[in-house]
Amino acid sequence: MSKLVVITGVTRGLGRAMVERFHEAGWTVAGCGRSEKEVQGLRQQFGEQHHFSVVDVSVMEQVEQWAEEVKAKVGVPDLLINNASIINRNSPVIGLAASEFSRVMDINVNGVFYVIRAFLPFMVQRANGGVVVNISSYWGRHGEAFLSPYCASKFAIEGLTQSLAAELPEGMAAVALDPGGSIDTSMLHSCSPEEVDTAPNPVEWSRVAVPYIMGFGPQDNGKSLICPPVRNN
Repeated sequence: MSKLVVITGVTRGLGRAMVERFHEAGWTVAGCGRSEKEVQGLRQQFGEQHHFSVVDVSVMEQVEQWAEEVKAKVGVPDLLINNASIINRNSPVIGLAASEFSRVMDINVNGVFYVIRAFLPFMVQRANGGVVVNISSYWGRHGEAFLSPYCASKFAIEGLTQSLAAELPEGMAAVALDPGGSIDTSMLHSCSPEEVDTAPNPVEWSRVAVPYIMGFGPQDNGKSLICPPVRNN
């Protein structure tokens, strides 16, 4: 029986690339995203072995319903990857609208909490280990001008992960993972377009990152880790 990974934010970027790699490795993937068109495309491409849903992780009721559907249709995850996130437009703190700050926190922090809260009880009850990976950032460990909402959200993820790690039963793990530098995604185009030309794309990143993530276990509980670099050929 194949292992099950649950990934949020699978319709583009790092999440989309991770779907490909886990599929190639023989895992079953349950993923979500907000774009109905992109989710339908994933269903058509990968077929019935996997489970893809339209979910806004900032809406608790949608997340709870999704978790129940995943459990009923494909089972309890061995690996839970909280990947979905957004970034604010570059702006000083005094120029930010409160609504923009709140939206970043709703998805990047509340969304992670909702997903953990929905799936973790199933993982604990199964009593067969399991790993929660919360995608963090360099900017979750170092502040950056004009990106205060995003930095605040990723610093929060680091703290949430450490607290969760202290609560987990033996045999499980929670890890905060910095993807390891700039990746050519829509986020990078928004906040640091000058870095796009030299950044690896998500597919290149996933070929390094997914095997690394697959190796996580209880020995990594509570750690803040960084993906190995993508080597240019």
